[in-house]
Amino acid sequence: MILKQIIVNHSASETRVAVVEKERVSEIYIERHSDRGLVGNIYKGKILRVLPGIQSSFVDVGEMRSAFLYVSDVLNDDFIAQSRKILAESSHELTSSELEHELEKKLKWKKTAIEGLLREGQTLMVQVAKDPLGNKGARLSMFITFPGRYLVLSPYFNHVGVSKKIEDEGERARLKATIASCKPENLAVIVRTAAQGTSADVLLREMHYLVEQWKIVQAKFTAVESPALLHRDIELTQRVVRENYSDEIGKIVVDDVQLHEKIGLLLAATSAEAQGKLELYSEPAPIFDVYGIEMDIDRALSKRVELPSGGYIIIDQAEALTCFDINTGRFVGQSNPADTVLKTNLEAVKAVVAQLRLRNIGGIIVVDFIDMKLAGDRETLCNAFIEELKSDRAKTNVLKISELGLVQMTRKRTNESLEHLLLDDCLHCAGRGKTKSVVTSAHDLLREMVRVYNQTGKKNLQVRVREDIRDWILEEEREWFQEIVDRWNLTVTFKQNEVTISGLTESAFQIHTV
Repeated sequence: MILKQIIVNHSASETRVAVVEKERVSEIYIERHSDRGLVGNIYKGKILRVLPGIQSSFVDVGEMRSAFLYVSDVLNDDFIAQSRKILAESSHELTSSELEHELEKKLKWKKTAIEGLLREGQTLMVQVAKDPLGNKGARLSMFITFPGRYLVLSPYFNHVGVSKKIEDEGERARLKATIASCKPENLAVIVRTAAQGTSADVLLREMHYLVEQWKIVQAKFTAVESPALLHRDIELTQRVVRENYSDEIGKIVVDDVQLHEKIGLLLAATSAEAQGKLELYSEPAPIFDVYGIEMDIDRALSKRVELPSGGYIIIDQAEALTCFDINTGRFVGQSNPADTVLKTNLEAVKAVVAQLRLRNIGGIIVVDFIDMKLAGDRETLCNAFIEELKSDRAKTNVLKISELGLVQMTRKRTNESLEHLLLDDCLHCAGRGKTKSVVTSAHDLLREMVRVYNQTGKKNLQVRVREDIRDWILEEEREWFQEIVDRWNLTVTFKQNEVTISGLTESAFQIHTV
């Protein structure tokens, strides 16, 4: 049985990538081509306003909304000099969090107000650390990084680090010596976990590529006026493959020829074995239907998640906080109430972490486990939760479980959650509920047309659909719609959907064959 797969669905309007572990979707990434993410992009920006009250500044990077730069993300010569000194004096390799702690103790710059570091009209090189979220613009950082498959290049600093997940001391020494032997001055290189066992030639080839990327960015920064884009990160599919590929990946299936070729070039730099895992999907049935991913996406939008023994979880997402409420439901156990509660909570641990990854939930998170009176049970639960979070690549910080059974945690958020991406506030209940957006409904309808044709073989389709969804398809999704019609020689007739007395449609669309 293949333990892990990457499934890619590409259309004229959006790209969707699913990471499947043990036949269940663990992560889903969606990027609409009209609203491509900015994370990883590097810009020559211009300071618009410095705001001492919140120790941040607004920066014009040429996008629709101004981005913002916190004082903690500002880089200057003092910071670089002190960082190099601390790294040189350290008797062991420092992780990024350890380095930050040392800097906070020794570096007065950390206490410098932002108005002493930046000024209005100043130009600077910045990289997008977080996409715009809600009404907030993109978050920027002056700590530039160039991630590769095996290495991460960080300009300005001057050291070699090795991932702590590589535990073999001999391998750590080999990797560090390989990079240190030819690393240019004033550049830091972090060796990623994926580099374990990789030949020196492959590592050096990637390092030289990343260094060339940095030189190109430097040249552009000098040559162009601000605001300007200096470097665009690779597109979603390649990024997901780069970050997720490992020996555990059994296959990568792509339903688009061009994307298949791009991923093939990316894997070619890894190994011939990696290329052999890449497959082109060319069947008429939608690829996410075949792999059962559409159903997993629908389940990921539900407030209720069932647990194996009969318990369940209720998930409520607010703008800055997400709550998980654990309930025993119909699970009553055998005889010992404490055992019943502990078993339900341990099942919930796996489900909560799975939902965090699948829904891409970030920010402040509170998990309301069922109250446990025994301190030993609370410790068992807390340890199980921390252990399960090791499967999550996002950075998390978990506090100990309280006597009330509450676990408070944070999870790093770089882009929109699945709910915010796919759902809109319901216009008919003043935002108290959720309904699928016009874009999501339009995409569902286009996929349903293919599904109906594959199931019935009928080419004449009569579609009853809300007017706003029909208009979106004919205006914004015309290319995708025409692609479907031409490929299967369909005749599609649109009719306005019937409405109820209250003025609400019972469903967004209905398709009938003629």
